[in-house]
Amino acid sequence: MEDKVGLDLFFTETAGIGGKLKKYPEDFKVEERLDIFDETEGEYSIAKIWSRNWETNRLVQKLSEELNISRKNIDFSGTKDKRAITVQWMSFKTDPKNLEDLSIKDLDIKEVFTSHRSLNIGTHTGNDFEIMIRDMEMDEEEALNRADGTGGKIKEEKGFPNWFGVQRFGTMRPITHIVGKKIIKGDFKGAVKTYVAEPKEGENKECYEARKFLEETWNMEDALERYPKALTFERGIIKHLIDNPEDYVSALKTLPHNLLMMFVHAYQSYLFNKMVSLRLKKDLPLNDALIGDIVLPVDKKGLPNKNTKVVVHERNIGKASTMTKEGKAFVSAPLYGHNSDFSEGQQGEIERKIIEEEGVKKDDFIIPEIPSISSTGTRRSIFAPVKGLSWELEGEALKIEFGLNKGCYATTLLREFMKHPSEKAHLYS
Repeated sequence: MEDKVGLDLFFTETAGIGGKLKKYPEDFKVEERLDIFDETEGEYSIAKIWSRNWETNRLVQKLSEELNISRKNIDFSGTKDKRAITVQWMSFKTDPKNLEDLSIKDLDIKEVFTSHRSLNIGTHTGNDFEIMIRDMEMDEEEALNRADGTGGKIKEEKGFPNWFGVQRFGTMRPITHIVGKKIIKGDFKGAVKTYVAEPKEGENKECYEARKFLEETWNMEDALERYPKALTFERGIIKHLIDNPEDYVSALKTLPHNLLMMFVHAYQSYLFNKMVSLRLKKDLPLNDALIGDIVLPVDKKGLPNKNTKVVVHERNIGKASTMTKEGKAFVSAPLYGHNSDFSEGQQGEIERKIIEEEGVKKDDFIIPEIPSISSTGTRRSIFAPVKGLSWELEGEALKIEFGLNKGCYATTLLREFMKHPSEKAHLYS
């Protein structure tokens, strides 16, 4: 699975501890850090929401139903996985009393205030994690020794590769990037087939059988009877195609806009993963600048400023190297889109090689049939700094705590400790 999403090597050379993630939702706790936000009299209610075992898109759908407001009137800062305890921020175009009166299983409203503006993706600055790894493949003492080696290396380097984790592509069905590539290539029927059908070993048996039936028959009416209610979005596509055969573009438009956008973003993420992996294979540094690199200085929040790109030349290599080593700037690679530019030097060669191998062009990311999911592209740091990294045994499990900037994946850090394929690390989820 990891090979298929561009994760085909590790950053650290230490032996792994194996183990499993998410045996219980309480084993994976994540809390968003929100910077100062306007607390004013306004039309939006901003809420800090504690939830257990709720994936963000499903949670938004449930909140939309319970509050009797459109999904378009609910915004959030970051998406979260289902099998976890999460504390995240959301905004609602509704009276705050409606939120206080909510009664939804495994959900608690911790704070509510009003504002004249809503949240949007990326409003938060980072996430803090507390994670348990259980069922390790050796005794606790050996596991702790191995964790000491891995954690010590990451602390020495002050971070790890800023890869997108497997969940970006779908933990049990890593297909979002495949759907994304089909969309940008104009193969909308193929995109629908990949998303709705194409069963994957390991997913729920009822879902697997329903997808398998549709893949083999493409009989929408009979498939709808077989698809479980939990597959809400897939059922919506099938219902549309029953009434509008061959209208695959509109079928895709029945999905939430952020999910449609995620398909394109997932393909960009896949390309990015491959670029970072190739840089590592060439034994080039992640947190030190080379001539030709494009570096992103940090902003006031200490995050890479994607709007300020500095090309590294002979005349500024010394300063760029110092700034990247000190965490004041980050080497970047493209999240490739129709306005993207390549780096120069060795990094530029890496970026061009991956794009050529994939057979994509800038203009592919202009999608006339669904213009709102066209992507200009941006740049992303190839290095993820880690804060407050610590680990200790807790009973027969290893507890790891750390903080990451927004957009950085905890699972890509955890895989360095575990050192085995991510699908095995998610058997409980």
